[in-house]
Amino acid sequence: MLILKLFLIANIIYGSPVNYKISLAGTFGEPRPYHFHGGADIKTDRKEGKPIFSIGDGYISHVTIGIGGYGNAVYVHHPEGYTSVYAHLQRFMPQVATMVKKWQWEHGCKEGEIRFRPTDFPVAKGQLLAFSGNTGASQAPHLHLEIHETQTWKMMDPLDYIGDFIHDNTPPTAHALMAYPQKGEGVVNGSVEDQYFNFSNDALNDTLTVWGKVGFGIWANDYMEESTNNFGIRYTDLYVDGHRLFHSDVNGIDMDDNLQVHAWGDYSHYRKSHVWYMKSFLSPGVTLPILFADDQRGIVCFDEERDYHFIYILADFKGNRREYPFTVKARHSAIPKPSYHPFHTLAWNRPNAYQLPGMQLYVPSRRLVGNVELRPQVYIQRGKYSDAYRLTSDAVAVIAPCTLSLRVKRQVKDPTKLYVVERSKRERRLKGRYENGWLTVAIRDLDATYEVGYGDDDYKESPIIL
Repeated sequence: MLILKLFLIANIIYGSPVNYKISLAGTFGEPRPYHFHGGADIKTDRKEGKPIFSIGDGYISHVTIGIGGYGNAVYVHHPEGYTSVYAHLQRFMPQVATMVKKWQWEHGCKEGEIRFRPTDFPVAKGQLLAFSGNTGASQAPHLHLEIHETQTWKMMDPLDYIGDFIHDNTPPTAHALMAYPQKGEGVVNGSVEDQYFNFSNDALNDTLTVWGKVGFGIWANDYMEESTNNFGIRYTDLYVDGHRLFHSDVNGIDMDDNLQVHAWGDYSHYRKSHVWYMKSFLSPGVTLPILFADDQRGIVCFDEERDYHFIYILADFKGNRREYPFTVKARHSAIPKPSYHPFHTLAWNRPNAYQLPGMQLYVPSRRLVGNVELRPQVYIQRGKYSDAYRLTSDAVAVIAPCTLSLRVKRQVKDPTKLYVVERSKRERRLKGRYENGWLTVAIRDLDATYEVGYGDDDYKESPIIL
C-alpha cells in the first residue's frame, strides 16, 4: 500500500495557477523567522488583477479574509487528498464574492473564514478562482500558492506538483561554511567559537584545523533562469570519507514544527547578519522529519591526527546539483571546559521553572536548542502595571512556546484588557490568562523585554510575512 501511495503521489501533476510563464519570488521551506515559508511565491509582474486558476479538479471549501497574513485567500479541496491555497488575492470570482458579501453583512464584520459545502462551488482544473493582489502580509503583489495534505494539513512543496511549468537548469550555489565546535567537546582553529569560511570557485578559502566534536552548517541558495531572486535548498547531503553524515529533503513539514526553523537554522547568526546557515547536524530537541543524520547526529568526532575529506552535495527539485569538497585537518588541541551558572541555566532535556521577583518562566522539556544560560535584567517601573524583564541579551528562540507569568502591580477594572508587551525587533501585544494577580502568556523568545500593559485597544496578533 505504501509503494502504491508513493507512486500515486509521484504521478499527480496539477496545472498552472496562472496563464503566463511562471517566475518565482520564493520557494517552499525557505527559513524565515518563526516559520518555514509555506508555499511558492509566483510573480505577477508587480501588478494586481491577474486571473488565478485552480490547479486541479475539486471544490472551494472555504475562503478567508484578513486571517494569518494571507489577506484574501481561496482554499480548494482536491480528490487526490490535497488542498491548494491561493493567498494575497485582490478579489474573488464574482459568484464567491457575492457569498462573501452576504456573509459579511449577516455577521457584521469584514474579516473571517467563510466555509462552503462541497456542492456550492465545484471547480475544474484551469477554472477561474480569483484575481491576484497584495492583501494581507504581502510586501509586493504576487500569488502565494500552498499545497497541504488535507487530512494532516502537512505543508508540501508545490514545485513537486506544478514543476512542469517551471524552467530551471541552474544548480544551487554555496557561499560559506560554518563550523560549530560543540561546547566543552571541540575546538576550531584553536577557538571554541563558531566560525565561518567562504567558498570560492567551489573550494574553501581558508584552512580548518579542528579537534574533538564539531558540526557543520552551510549558507547556500538556489537560482533559476526565469528569476533574479535567490531560493532555499531542496536537498542537502554532507559526507565525510565516503560516509553520509546528514541529509535533508525540504518537503512535508508539519505546521506544529514551524518554530523548529530556529533549531535547524542558525537563528543567532541570522539575527546579527540576516544570513541563514542551515546546520548539517541535529541540535538537541530537533524532531523535524525532513532531516536525517547518522548515529552521531551528524557531528564528527575528530580524534585522529589526519586529514578528513568532506563533500557537500546540493540539489534542487529539478535534479540540478553541485558538489563542494573540502578538507579538515585534525590536530590535537586542548579543549576548554565551559562553566554554567547553576541557578541561571535552563536544560534542554528537562522541564525548567525559573523565577525572579514578580516573574515566573516555565520552559517544558525539549523546547530549547541546547542548554541556555540566562543573564536576566529587571527594570523596576514605579506606577506601571508591572516591572519589565529581559532574560538574556543573546538571540535565543524556543522551538515550541513557553509560559511566562508577570505579576500585575496595579488594580484594574477589567482584567480582560490586560496584555503583555513584547519588545524585540518590533513590539507585539500578547493576550493571556489573568488569575490571582498574575498574567500568563505564551512566548517564543527569551531575549525580548516583557512587561504588562492595559488598554482599550483591540488585540491583534502581528501577521506572519508569508
